[in-house]
Amino acid sequence: MSGRWLAGALLLALAGCAAPAPAADAPSSAVAAEVNAQRIKPLATPAPVLPVTVDSVDGRRVTVTDASRIIPLSGAISEVVFTLGLGANVVGRDVAATFEPARALPVVTSGHDVSAESTLSLRPSVILTEPGVGPPEAISQLRDSGVPVVVLPEAKRMPETFTRIEAVAAALGVPAAGKELAGRTRAEIEAARAKVPQGQAKPRVAFLYLRGSASVYLLGGKGSGADSIIEAAGASDVGAELGLGPFTPLTAESLVKAQPDVFLVMSKGLDSVQGVDGLLKLPGVAQTPAAANRRVVAIEDGVLLNFGPRTALVVTALAEGLR
Repeated sequence: MSGRWLAGALLLALAGCAAPAPAADAPSSAVAAEVNAQRIKPLATPAPVLPVTVDSVDGRRVTVTDASRIIPLSGAISEVVFTLGLGANVVGRDVAATFEPARALPVVTSGHDVSAESTLSLRPSVILTEPGVGPPEAISQLRDSGVPVVVLPEAKRMPETFTRIEAVAAALGVPAAGKELAGRTRAEIEAARAKVPQGQAKPRVAFLYLRGSASVYLLGGKGSGADSIIEAAGASDVGAELGLGPFTPLTAESLVKAQPDVFLVMSKGLDSVQGVDGLLKLPGVAQTPAAANRRVVAIEDGVLLNFGPRTALVVTALAEGLR
């Protein structure tokens, strides 16, 4: 791994995941890889050309006349807005917007739920959201207030990354910046994929969604979003191989059948089960090659499944953790 290339881009941490030195013919010990949550590379600040009328994915046509006070209701959309160069116009944030430029802003969400009262108290000029953010009555309250609410497309696969970037930019009256950022992001992802080793057996990866405090343990499959990241990093998603949907309750039977070489988790999810030692106690985990070699890749919650301007870093982090 090139330390010079990774400096400032990836934070590779071994603490809490190190295993005893393996035998000479055994795979390497566990690696926890975390994408640096501070790394936002904004474009030069564009000047919005407004008004614009855009199609919201809820079937409405929405006119945006003012982008001076933006509230994005998802971490993924927040990342795009800041990277477009419009971070100074953002007045509130989703709890998942954990990168440094957004961290000091008031939080208006909890999980996937938005507080309409907290949001409106910040006097937004436009609200950007995506399907799945709710509850519906809160979204209706925001819309009924007269503030433009644009529901933007989700992204769970690489091509959708660029579509969403351009949709966010169009809603804010900066379509040229959207095309520029989409092009830059595409080039960075392609460069990251080009560095993935070829011509060798693909590691088998299981994406586990963990929330120990709520006793939620899920195995990712086709459509989780992680399957696209895993494929881009040159590995195989075992949940997708088993024919599982996006998220399925974790069972010992499924893991023993899948026999993953590596576990991919979110950093806070790993913390919620008390680290690798706690992970090994979950059903079926101990009966896998990944557990035998304590191979875990943990990536920052606020970026792993964002499919945005930092996705190239996620692909690189996972590829490095699989080596």
